[in-house]
Amino acid sequence: MKNLLLILTSLLFSNLLLAQKYSSKTGKVTIEASVPMFEDVFAQDDSNVVVLNADNGEMASVSVVKNFKFKVKLMEEHFNESYAETAKYPKATFKGKVVGFDKTKLTANPQKITVQGILNFHGVDRNVSSAATISAKDGKIYLKGNFVAKSVDFKVTIPKMVMKKVAENVNVEYNYTLVKQ
Repeated sequence: MKNLLLILTSLLFSNLLLAQKYSSKTGKVTIEASVPMFEDVFAQDDSNVVVLNADNGEMASVSVVKNFKFKVKLMEEHFNESYAETAKYPKATFKGKVVGFDKTKLTANPQKITVQGILNFHGVDRNVSSAATISAKDGKIYLKGNFVAKSVDFKVTIPKMVMKKVAENVNVEYNYTLVKQ
C-alpha cells in the first residue's frame, strides 16, 4: 500500500516538476483606498512572490501583509493591527489562472488578458477577476493588472471614526517581471 501511494504521489508531482515555470520574488503590489480631500491611503509591497506555470497559465502569489509600506507609519500600524490583523492573518494569497494562456502567442507588445482566481485576505476567500496585460521579451514574462476589492467582502471593519477617510473599494494593482526557473 505504501508503494502504491508513493507511485501515485510521484506521478502527480511529476507534472509539476516538468512544467515550465516562471517566477518572481520582487513582484510589486499596491493597494489604494483614498478618499478625495483626505490623506492618501496607499501602500506598496515590493516582495510579492509569484509563480506562473507557462504550460497551462496557472499562477499563484503570496504577500506577507506586513510588507505593505505606507508613507505614514501610524497608518501602517493601524493597518497591521486593526484592519488586516497581521498577527492573526499574516499572508494574503492568490491562486488562479491566466484565462486562455498560450505562451507561444506572447510578444513584446502587451496583450489584454483576464486573470481569474481566488484571493485570500484576512482569512476570507473571494473569487476575483482582473483585467491585465501580458507580454514577453528577452526571456521574461511581464504581467500587469488591477482589480477592486471591497473591505466588507473580506470582513475588514473600518471604524466609524475614520469611515469617511477610507474608501470602501480598495484598488489593487500588481506588476510582475517573471523569469524562467
